[in-house]
Amino acid sequence: MTMHETAVHASVDAMLEDLRTLVEVESPSRNPDALTASAEAVAAVIENRLGGRAALVGSAAGPHVHWSGGGDPRVLILGHHDTVFPLGTLGRRPFKVEDGRATGPGVFDMLGGLVQAVHGLALLDDRTGVEILVTADEEVGSLSSRALIEERALACGAALVCEGAADGGALKTGRKGCGTFEVSVTGRASHAGLEPEAGVNALIEASHQVLGIAALSRPDIGTTVTPTVASAGTQDNVVPAAATVLVDVRVESAAEARRIESAFASLTPHLDGAEITVRGAVGRPPMPESASAELIALAQRLLPGVEGRAVGGGSDGNFTAALGVPTLDGLGAVGGGAHADHEFLVVDAMAERAGLVAGLVNAIRNAPRNGGAHAR
Repeated sequence: MTMHETAVHASVDAMLEDLRTLVEVESPSRNPDALTASAEAVAAVIENRLGGRAALVGSAAGPHVHWSGGGDPRVLILGHHDTVFPLGTLGRRPFKVEDGRATGPGVFDMLGGLVQAVHGLALLDDRTGVEILVTADEEVGSLSSRALIEERALACGAALVCEGAADGGALKTGRKGCGTFEVSVTGRASHAGLEPEAGVNALIEASHQVLGIAALSRPDIGTTVTPTVASAGTQDNVVPAAATVLVDVRVESAAEARRIESAFASLTPHLDGAEITVRGAVGRPPMPESASAELIALAQRLLPGVEGRAVGGGSDGNFTAALGVPTLDGLGAVGGGAHADHEFLVVDAMAERAGLVAGLVNAIRNAPRNGGAHAR
């Protein structure tokens, strides 16, 4: 079965109308008021296009949105409505469509993918067995949504993640596990001119730690350990009593996640009198390519020529894949510039990707419950 054989066509104008609606309700992570408004807008789009009721699931991070087509759950459409952009970004970078591209905060990551998925499902006369879960905290680690994601993924048995596509429109068949570590150093302040020797310089200690932390990287096996943000000191004539370093970690295997977590837990001071505290973990487990093998094969039958690619970034698909649930990611917008001012969505690809979601849903529902693409 190919995309042509499914004979499904979504209205690009209608998708752009809904995309404008969602983009113009700004939804920065960790802003519950903004995320409440955004969740209500997402729910309204889903209900308008698919019928039924989209429930708002409250959490400390803001409301998640859950919709079910009823019947025996077979496939979970997974996404998020929070974005990395602060309130006010829309005023500087309003939604617009020009030269075949839609731009505006969140069009690619990942409001465009949400809209395409909803309109893809709208093409189906039968929507039973389908659930949609749109979370409010993916950009900040999914701490409040992870349990719900895992519950619904296990119940459905297959997950389609509508994050933006990889470069060139490729689907995402594997992802690295990822996490952030915070290394806090406590020293002792003293006058930098009168008695520097009386202090314990937290900045020097942090510098020792940064070099050791960076050496944990093993890029040959996909492990990157990158110090990204550091702060220390209060005045230019005071030996700094405190320093903090944030570290981004990406791994391709559970064994590497354990090695890195153990290494951070074992950090010891180089300077007498310094103390070190570490917080963090590899919060998103790796998504192995084996989790997507059967679903990417289905996608390539539906859309011949579409590629699959493993990528470094994480998504909520990491959680579903780690449970053994067949998971295919990157089904959202074709475009680029995630988290950047040049973020964009390719308008001409919207209808095709909406049809791909519809075709995958049908293929998954038609597979045996305990086998094929739906094996658990």
